Amino acid sequence: MTDTPTSQPDNSQATRCGMVSIVGRPNVGKSTLMNHLIGQKVSITSRKPQTTRHRIHGILSRDNYQIIFADTPGIHTGQEKALNRAMNEAAVSTLFGVDVICMMVDAMKWTPADEHVLSLLPEKDQVPVLLIINKVDNVDDKAALLPHIQTLSERYPFDAVIPVSALREQNLVELEKALVQRLPEGDFWYEEDQLTDRSLRFMVAEIIREKVVRQLGQEVPHQVSVEVEMWEDGPRVTEISAAILVERRGQKKILIGDKGERIKQIGIQAREDIERLIERKVMLNLWVKIKAGWSDDARALRSLGYDEPR
Repeated sequence: MTDTPTSQPDNSQATRCGMVSIVGRPNVGKSTLMNHLIGQKVSITSRKPQTTRHRIHGILSRDNYQIIFADTPGIHTGQEKALNRAMNEAAVSTLFGVDVICMMVDAMKWTPADEHVLSLLPEKDQVPVLLIINKVDNVDDKAALLPHIQTLSERYPFDAVIPVSALREQNLVELEKALVQRLPEGDFWYEEDQLTDRSLRFMVAEIIREKVVRQLGQEVPHQVSVEVEMWEDGPRVTEISAAILVERRGQKKILIGDKGERIKQIGIQAREDIERLIERKVMLNLWVKIKAGWSDDARALRSLGYDEPR
């Protein structure tokens, strides 16, 4: 990831602080956007939809303003399992009690899932809603963007429409300016060097889960979670043990791989990221556990840090 852009938005002398919710259908780049605005990896990413499961707060602090971003799971219509319901409720809950909402969509696309997200937005004037059109770097005919923006602007009274490329960091300074202008005056909620409200244990579990998702692609569905079971800081090395939870024996076999090669690669990649996160040498021990039906068990979800679905 490249450094945060040095050209920072202009801002007034008044201290501003507020909550910004980033919502949208799965896989439109919400986590990538938050990570690049903050300049650090706070939320995990992959090309697989619904990678983000929890509501994760990322914190961007400048001299006289602080933006607390709520990265959310992609809002989707499938709610057949408790996990799906918990993810949806985590996302929809951030449409209320925030200072700004960013609805994110893919450039030149509008799907029934986007329409569903749109239907959940609050009524006009309740809270500023910005439409963030992502991946504009993939649009060959830039002239086609204007009529597309006009069409979307007619669907809802957006406060502003801002085309960006989250991955390439295009137009993020303009987006940051737009957000700061809409923040209320107030003191910072968090220390200036704090990047997220989540614990290191949570972040480590998410790093491991990211490597699992990236390694497996479509081979294993979303019935995979990670639980950090032991954390011990030694004089020179931090030893971490974590269990990767799956629901079926066949998933365990796929995750371990031939002669344990896949789980080994997951461990190597996760350890490198964890060492960068905690700035210490790490000994990472991983194993795979079968926990049948955990993704449809509300009690199991609570034990793994999910809000109880209703």
